Amino acid sequence: MPCIAARCITTIRACAVITGTRSKTSRTIECNPMRREREREREMAVWGGLCLSWGRPSRGQQKACIARAGGFNYDPKFHGASSSSSSSSAAEPEEAKEKALAEKGFFVNRSRALLGSGDRTFRLAKSALLSWRHFGLGWAVVDPETPVAKGVKFCVCVKELLPWVMMPLQIAYVVDEACSSGPARRASFAFGSGTLRGHLLAGEERFSIEQDENDQVWYEIFSFSKPAHILSGISYPYVRLRQKYFAHQSTQAVLKHVADQHSES
Repeated sequence: MPCIAARCITTIRACAVITGTRSKTSRTIECNPMRREREREREMAVWGGLCLSWGRPSRGQQKACIARAGGFNYDPKFHGASSSSSSSSAAEPEEAKEKALAEKGFFVNRSRALLGSGDRTFRLAKSALLSWRHFGLGWAVVDPETPVAKGVKFCVCVKELLPWVMMPLQIAYVVDEACSSGPARRASFAFGSGTLRGHLLAGEERFSIEQDENDQVWYEIFSFSKPAHILSGISYPYVRLRQKYFAHQSTQAVLKHVADQHSES
C-alpha cells in the first residue's frame, strides 16, 4: 500500500509539473506574437499546389505561400496585357484586345462604374485602391499594408465553403498619370497584377480610376484569365460567376469609401 500511495503521489506531482509547463508554454505563445505567428504558419495546408487555411490566413501564412509560388504561371507575352496602354497602337480599340485574348483561350471580364466627379472624388477613389478597400469584402481580402508598387508579391485570400484559399499574385505594373496627354482621359491611376504558380487561375487583373474630359470619375476592373488548376477547370462556370460577383461587391466597396469620405468633410 505505501508503495502504491507513493507512486500515486509521484504521478500527481508529475502531472502538476506537466500541467504547469503546458500552461506556461501556452502563456508564452499568447504573449509572444512572433511565436504565435509561427504556430499559425504551421496550420497552413498545401493540397494540389494550393495553400489552404482553416482560419483567416495570417501574414506569416501568406508569406509562406508567396515563398512557394515562384514566378508567373502564364505566357510571358501576355505580361502587362491588361494595361490600357499595352497595345501596339494607342488607337487600337479595347474590343480588339479582348477579342485577341479570347482567341487565346482567356475569359475576359470588364466592369465599369461611375463614382462621381471632380478632383476630390478622383483622389478618394485612388486612396481606396492604395489601401485595398476594393478588397475589403470579408470573403475576399488582401493585407491592407501591402504596398502598391511594381514587383510586390501578395496574396488574395478567398473563403470558399470551409477553408480559406491563398492565391499568390505579383503587381506587374503601376500607372499614375496626373494629366493624360490624350483626349480620352484627364487623369488616371491603375495597377495590374499577374497570377503566380499556386493560383487557381492564370492571367491578369487591372484596377483603375479614371477622370475623363468631362470631369467624371470612373472605377474599372478588367481581367483576363483561364483555369490553372483542376478545381478551377471543373468549376469554371462558377468561377466566372464569382468574378462578376466580386466586381459588383468591389465597386460597392469603393463607392462606399468615397461617399463616407465625402460625408466626413
